[in-house]
Amino acid sequence: MHDSHHEPHPTTRDTERRHETEPEPHPAIYVASLADYVNGRLHGVWLDAARDADEIHADIAAMLARSPEPGAEEFAIHDYEQFGHWRVGEYDSVEQVSRIARGIAEHGHAYAAWADILDGDLDTIDPDSEAEAFHEAYLGHYASLADYAEQMADDLGYTAELAKLPEHVQQYTHIDYAAIARDLEASGDIATLSDPEGGVWIFNANS
Repeated sequence: MHDSHHEPHPTTRDTERRHETEPEPHPAIYVASLADYVNGRLHGVWLDAARDADEIHADIAAMLARSPEPGAEEFAIHDYEQFGHWRVGEYDSVEQVSRIARGIAEHGHAYAAWADILDGDLDTIDPDSEAEAFHEAYLGHYASLADYAEQMADDLGYTAELAKLPEHVQQYTHIDYAAIARDLEASGDIATLSDPEGGVWIFNANS
């Protein structure tokens, strides 16, 4: 695929500007004591999830130690926020939650979309090279896949070539960006995920 560091065309720029000005996400989890929960009591704590797993474990241990239930040892994640597309499971490991949360805090919700597309394959990526892998895969956030196809055509010079045609010919000549978008998706070379706030995240599926 082509390099992702394009100058966005006008229809994309508004979408990118909105994402650049959005507040940085701060993923958090609510961890509850199961001993208290099964006895009809709510005892838990909201924790910053974008930290080292050992720090989160320490805070969970402190929460359990404060429980009025004797021998409270087990816990579950009963709520979460600002994880974007990623869905945190009740019994997801703290290590996985920490990794996802730190990626979101560093790269934004595009990382959550990438992790969602990778699903279990994220575990096969060395954490030390994870940032590089994300940047290689991420092609950008666009208003639509057709917008990405138009940007790609601009970069390859197709639009400029059309402009060289006589004006009376130009009105009968166009590039079907929607068709290109469908072909790109069908080829399996790219992966996309819709943004609930509008637009679509696009990734190189071969990276």
